[in-house]
Amino acid sequence: MGRFCNILFFLCAVTIHLSIGTAQVRFTFKKHACVASGNYSANSTYSTSLNIVLSSLSANASRPDRFYNTTAGLSPDDKVYGIFLCRGDTKPQLCQDCVKAASEDLVNRCPNQKEAIIWFDVCMVRYANRAIFSYMEQRPRGSAQSPTAIRSDSGEFNRILGDLMDRLVTRAVSGSPQDMFAIEEVKVTDFRNLYGLVQCTPDISQHFCNVCLRNALGDIPTCCGWREGGRVLAPSCTIRYESGPFFETNGTTVPSSPPATSSSQPPTNPTIAPVATNNFSNGNTLGRGGFGDVYKGVLSNGQEIAVKRLSKKTDQGEPEFKNEVLLLAKLQHRNLIRLLGFCLDGEERLLIYEFLPNSSLDHFIFDPANRVCLDWERRHRIIKGIARGLLYLHEDSRLRIVHCDLKASNILLDEDMNPKISDFGMARLFSMDETHANASRIAGTYGYMAPEYAHQGHFSTKSDVYSFGVLILEIVSGQKICFDNGEELEHLVTYAWRHWNEGRVVDIVDPILGTNLRNEIIRCLHIGLLCVQESVANRPTMALIVSMLNSYYLPLPSPSRPGFLMQSSTQIAGHSSQMRISTHFTVNEVSITDLYPR
Repeated sequence: MGRFCNILFFLCAVTIHLSIGTAQVRFTFKKHACVASGNYSANSTYSTSLNIVLSSLSANASRPDRFYNTTAGLSPDDKVYGIFLCRGDTKPQLCQDCVKAASEDLVNRCPNQKEAIIWFDVCMVRYANRAIFSYMEQRPRGSAQSPTAIRSDSGEFNRILGDLMDRLVTRAVSGSPQDMFAIEEVKVTDFRNLYGLVQCTPDISQHFCNVCLRNALGDIPTCCGWREGGRVLAPSCTIRYESGPFFETNGTTVPSSPPATSSSQPPTNPTIAPVATNNFSNGNTLGRGGFGDVYKGVLSNGQEIAVKRLSKKTDQGEPEFKNEVLLLAKLQHRNLIRLLGFCLDGEERLLIYEFLPNSSLDHFIFDPANRVCLDWERRHRIIKGIARGLLYLHEDSRLRIVHCDLKASNILLDEDMNPKISDFGMARLFSMDETHANASRIAGTYGYMAPEYAHQGHFSTKSDVYSFGVLILEIVSGQKICFDNGEELEHLVTYAWRHWNEGRVVDIVDPILGTNLRNEIIRCLHIGLLCVQESVANRPTMALIVSMLNSYYLPLPSPSRPGFLMQSSTQIAGHSSQMRISTHFTVNEVSITDLYPR
């Protein structure tokens, strides 16, 4: 991020009056920052894009989720990214009024600046000339303190404050990823209460919400020590405490979502899917797999769905069906497929998912005609989205889950080419204090399986890290894990490792991306090779990988020898024949590939 201008106004209560429509609305301005990332001129294309973004933010500010992001502009020089976030207790009309007022005030305070942010009492508005969605950012930041000093036992006050804010952070990151907000009121004395609030933008993971809030709490002693109220403001999170009420609530807390003890997805009426899919007609077929077929359907309200119908001729797939229902019912993340419902009616077993129009990643990355649609910006976004989804599974969900079958065909793409991890039939559940386990049955896709899992049945979160590394190499190179180079069969991990060591990185990268390689591409290759290291201990965690992908200043260690290092096509063929489940499958097809989860 560029250096930001030091014009944060440390005012506790500077009230501004702004006319919104015909009504006068009063808001409390807190801070703003004009970031030194370039200027635009009046009547320029960037100015037009900015006006479109700010108008769109204001128009969408009555949304019930109190959050929205949008972009405008086609070329990189003219593209504007915008975000607003309203406080979690704010009513829709007040949110909309605040966003409009903040948008108008921000362009006046930061004229011709390409990046700026403003915080009002109940809303935050931000825009930039770079991608800012789904990134945890803690700069620029500001703070404000109450003018009133602590009047009683400061030690006891600080103890109560510390306990209160710790509970709020824990509650905010333990509930729904779409609602990382918590408030609480506690008693300090018989005559005084303390009120606290924490909130994160819902486009970051619970893990990074926790990081942002904990860092903000660390600022309290220096910014607000010995004061009865204070707040810390960052682009991705905010914290606040006061000795008087400042939020709307009928009780003392906003409870987090209750823990799920069983499937929270309701069974679906067995007549819905046949009607929606035209009685499972061939014309509605999206894909065929070993456990059943997948169909596109349309509900009576016009909503498109995907229906997986498990085969009635075999019991194969029954454990996977139950596993997927039980796990997906407990998971909610923008980079995971959403299970809408399921059906168990006699021999009929149906899984109903959200419909994603762009099929799966393998239909783009391995198809020369479709691959041209994947410029580097899209590929980079896909890599980072998959990483966020895995981080949620490994560390941020209520459960600790190892996917065990991560591959290109299990990455689905929505209308904006955002990735969603699918197919949880093979997933393994860990308790939070477990780090690894042994599988009684090895199942998955050879080539993506970590060597310790394929050979010995040992699996852990690092098994998914290995698979993710293979995916990175495939996305960057446009090649399958095993591919024909025109002379012999190549193993992608071996190929990438050899060319990396020879300094021929350009030969690994998909020619569609050009030969003038961006640092991001080389960095992603580096991260991919770190993920596929033979040493389980040397592979990074998903939390570290997400940090590596988001921070270009974080140094990367040198990768060591990868697993499954093969020197010849004979080795590849021999090794794959040992691992082949069926003689009908190639080295890339040990498990069935579907358009939707198996």
